Amino acid sequence: MERVIMVISAGLGVPSSSRMLADQLAAATAKQIPGGADPVRFETVELRDFAVDIANNFVTGYAAPGLQKLIDRVQRAAGLIVVTPVFSGSFSGLFKSFFDLIDPKSLDGIPVLLAASGGSARHSLVIDFAMRPLFSYLRTRIMPTGVYASPEDWGVEDPTQTPLSSRISQAAGELAAALDGNSVRRDAAARLESLPFEQLLANITPRG
Repeated sequence: MERVIMVISAGLGVPSSSRMLADQLAAATAKQIPGGADPVRFETVELRDFAVDIANNFVTGYAAPGLQKLIDRVQRAAGLIVVTPVFSGSFSGLFKSFFDLIDPKSLDGIPVLLAASGGSARHSLVIDFAMRPLFSYLRTRIMPTGVYASPEDWGVEDPTQTPLSSRISQAAGELAAALDGNSVRRDAAARLESLPFEQLLANITPRG
């Protein structure tokens, strides 16, 4: 069965450093998926393409068809790679607004790789102090290694031999290793779904 990894970039420019980072993370993850595993397809989404629909959703309470399809795909994904630019020391408003539309229960246990890009290395703590709390609230399985990229990470002669490339490789390896366990976990969670109270009472058998 094919599994889908949703790669979500909240970059605003064309091109954007967030999208560049998202593409590198997806490529590195694809390389580290074990041979013989179920096929994995990576689907990349630019949230800027849905900015108007996201804003309208908050006003009307309804998602436009394209936005609803995106929400559904995210909620059914086997894993997520999420990348945000840093604004005022935190994730972008577009990034946060999109995930405010996601049903918190729908992402329970899904492996998520967190990444961000910003104009200075001093903003790297955005991953630990803004993104991790958000995705902990969503009950996702957050990969230990987050990836932050600043301008100096891009302006190098050999981008494959840098601290950024090492962080990308490590984080991608963690996500690749988590994918198989996630499918098993979600099947088990479905089987262990809570029964209605009345049904629980009906299943109780008195002891002799």
